[in-house]
Amino acid sequence: MTQTLAALLADWPDRAPAIGAPGREWMDYGALRALADSVWVQLRCFGVGAGDRVAIVLPNGPEMAAAFVTIAQAAVTAPLNPSYRLEEFRFYLEDLKARAIVVPEGYEGAALEAAAPLGITVLRLHGGSGPAGTFSLTGPAMAPAPAETPGPEHTALILHTSGTTSRPKIVPLLQSNLAASARNVAESLALSPQDRCLNVMPLFHIHGLIAAVSASLSAGASVFCAPGFDALKFFGWMQEARPSWYTAVPTMHQAILARAARNRDTIRANPLRFLRSSSASLPAQVMLELQETFVAPVIEAYGMTEAAHQMACNPLASGAQRPGSVGVAAGPLLRIAHEVENRLIDGTGEVVISGPNVTPGYEGNPEANAKNFFMEDGLRWFRTGDQGALDAEGYLRLTGRLKEIINRGGEKISPLEVDGVLLDHPAVQQVVAFAMPHPKLGEEVAAAVVLREGQSATEREIRDFCTSRMADFKVPRRVVILEEIPKGATGKLQRIGLAQKLGLGEPG
Repeated sequence: MTQTLAALLADWPDRAPAIGAPGREWMDYGALRALADSVWVQLRCFGVGAGDRVAIVLPNGPEMAAAFVTIAQAAVTAPLNPSYRLEEFRFYLEDLKARAIVVPEGYEGAALEAAAPLGITVLRLHGGSGPAGTFSLTGPAMAPAPAETPGPEHTALILHTSGTTSRPKIVPLLQSNLAASARNVAESLALSPQDRCLNVMPLFHIHGLIAAVSASLSAGASVFCAPGFDALKFFGWMQEARPSWYTAVPTMHQAILARAARNRDTIRANPLRFLRSSSASLPAQVMLELQETFVAPVIEAYGMTEAAHQMACNPLASGAQRPGSVGVAAGPLLRIAHEVENRLIDGTGEVVISGPNVTPGYEGNPEANAKNFFMEDGLRWFRTGDQGALDAEGYLRLTGRLKEIINRGGEKISPLEVDGVLLDHPAVQQVVAFAMPHPKLGEEVAAAVVLREGQSATEREIRDFCTSRMADFKVPRRVVILEEIPKGATGKLQRIGLAQKLGLGEPG
């Protein structure tokens, strides 16, 4: 069974297209394998060994995809958001204990300023004029590193948790974790060499790295790497790439829908086999609108960094997708656990997983490992932090992040439930419900909404709409109408901290 990233590329014909990009010639599998061999030699000459950590600070695109895939066959990759500020780079580079950092040719930004006092070797990536993803590395002469090739139990990728409410935790993912997850995604989507993914996800995040890039390459398929998400350019890329699918977060899907009506010809001329959504819950209304617009199934999946992405996925078969559900177990075992006690239960509780794609544990954080892992039935279960329940057919419905559940004077309210009601309002395009402070109840329900183009509604009208559809204690006491809802670096709407960002203190 494939257990390393190198093995993922071993079986596909040399001339088959692997990585593409707007306006570029395709890199084929033979060239990608040759590039991996070259990168292995270059890194060893720069003193970077199999266990050394290489921070990658590159913009989205084919070079970033190729750098991840090839460097991970020789060392430990640590992709970082190129938009980080100096203090963020200082934290992540020091926390990672990076041995080297890869930056674009000519780059002189904050990442280098942060790396200098840490003695981190700077490697510059020189993109070629040839096929998409072609590059070479230059750097200072160093004592050569041992000629070791990473095996299944070597760490291949290090990412940090979001750290929304606490210090970010280091998540090491093994070669075997990534290979298992890539295989899980490919099997769930029945990927084949005939498939082509249009990737708009950032490649410093597990979703794009695994679902778009690694899963495609594991199946001998191809991936067209856009320079980032841009709703204005999406349909042009679709016309050029002629993909069979794309994967995105819900906010990206909604932005694409907003421009779909004026791009009907492109949609008809480039039929998709399916669309995929992950990294945040996809509102049922959005799923149905996407399905109708693209005349293709919308596959919602459920993933997180600690699982090397995918944990559950809606089946691909016609009519098997359930709006409001993240699907059935798709790789790891998936169960429900008591939210406090270390035991599995029936009913609603914390979602837990166990399988070969799951991280061996947070690095240097025994307290977090003791809190998030437990043993039962001879298996090691990881607590996801999500609340949900499995139905009789094994479909998982999430109630929300446990930290995001709104506690209004002891009444527990799912923000996803509030989202779903608000999205039924004909004027509401996008919504995120969240907790805001209350002097007596502790927390109160609030919501931020974006209205549909050409539509209007007042806060009172939206609240009245909710009053007729849910219990009074669930109705948002504040509805803030915005041009755009604040998002994180990966395009996900963020509930935690939103009250503070919007200046919502204790309501009168």
